[in-house]
Amino acid sequence: MVGAGVLSLPYAMSNLGWGPGVTVLVISWVITLYTLWQMVEMHEMVPGKRFDRYHELGQHAFGEKLGLYIVVPQQLIVEVSVNIVYMVTGGKSLHKFHDLVCGENCKDIKLTYFIMIFASVHFVLSHLPNFNSISGVSLAAAVMSLSYSTIAWSASVKKGVQPNVEYGYKAKSTIGTVFNFFSALGDVAFAYAGHNVVLEIQATIPSTPEKPSKGPMWKGVIVAYIVVALCYFPVALIGYWTYGNSVSDNILISLNKPTWLIAMANMFVVVHVIGSYQIYAMPVFDMIETVLVKKLNFTPSFMLRFITRNIYVALTMFIGICFPFFGGLLGFFGGFAFAPTTYFLPCIMWLSIVKPKKWSLSWFTNWICIILGVALMIVSPIGGLRSIIVQAKDYEFFS
Repeated sequence: MVGAGVLSLPYAMSNLGWGPGVTVLVISWVITLYTLWQMVEMHEMVPGKRFDRYHELGQHAFGEKLGLYIVVPQQLIVEVSVNIVYMVTGGKSLHKFHDLVCGENCKDIKLTYFIMIFASVHFVLSHLPNFNSISGVSLAAAVMSLSYSTIAWSASVKKGVQPNVEYGYKAKSTIGTVFNFFSALGDVAFAYAGHNVVLEIQATIPSTPEKPSKGPMWKGVIVAYIVVALCYFPVALIGYWTYGNSVSDNILISLNKPTWLIAMANMFVVVHVIGSYQIYAMPVFDMIETVLVKKLNFTPSFMLRFITRNIYVALTMFIGICFPFFGGLLGFFGGFAFAPTTYFLPCIMWLSIVKPKKWSLSWFTNWICIILGVALMIVSPIGGLRSIIVQAKDYEFFS
């Protein structure tokens, strides 16, 4: 549940302000917990059948073909967008680690090269055959994400409020403030990404009519969301309290002292996003190779896997190099990719499958979530795209 998106929450707060920022954080936490509960409940809603994949639930709600057309593209966008963002995140954290360790004694190296270094790891790891092969990397990623979140807010507390800190909006124009606000909503949405794998996780839990899997799964969700709150809220609020509107789009980039601790935190981020990149890339690899073999009649082989996976890693690396703007990417993809699968698709499925009585509390609640989610999907990409364009004007790739 705890992803690298937590690092952008202080930056999101700087574009939202104290009141709206806290409100958005709390509402997002509540809505995503509610939609996660819906997915846990719908996993075994049909007696004798378990929906082990998001698209299987979509097919049950919308029909065999329409369900695939609605859910699969959304999941694919989520997985590819996370890989692009994590390519940038890994490169930026390596860059920060290099700068902290070397200080002023080393020559400055462009971010482009650090993204390439980070990508080189995935040219190797991407050829592991399945999820079981990367379980160790995944466990390390989980430990790392909790560690760097704790370091981010504790180091901010130690640093204290900066001199001349300002909490007003940084943009000089009203239109700039509005677009930054929209982008910040996407930053928050990107931080909640567990919905895309929740059914796959629940599928691993034994289930009987007497003891359905939703019991232990819901307990796990509660624990996960408590951990999310303990990570997200301190990082967002303390990071913004420390730096105000001057905070970087990655809180660990703003922090410099103690040097050894911040350097270690950035390496924790690198380890985390290495594991997370593979977690999100594996389904994409499977989808690409399935299409090539079943639709285009390619012969399954090591060479086919080697070429397709390397091309995919190279493509995400290239996009990351072209648009290495962490905050802008989160704002764009948070609304465009994560809002549907996290905020309102579960509610639409619930209305379609459960069919609550019109104007009942359940019906009303779901429609509120749908309206808020659709609004988020529309406005956040606009703000994120503007942020990317503004930053791209002065960006130099290699020089």
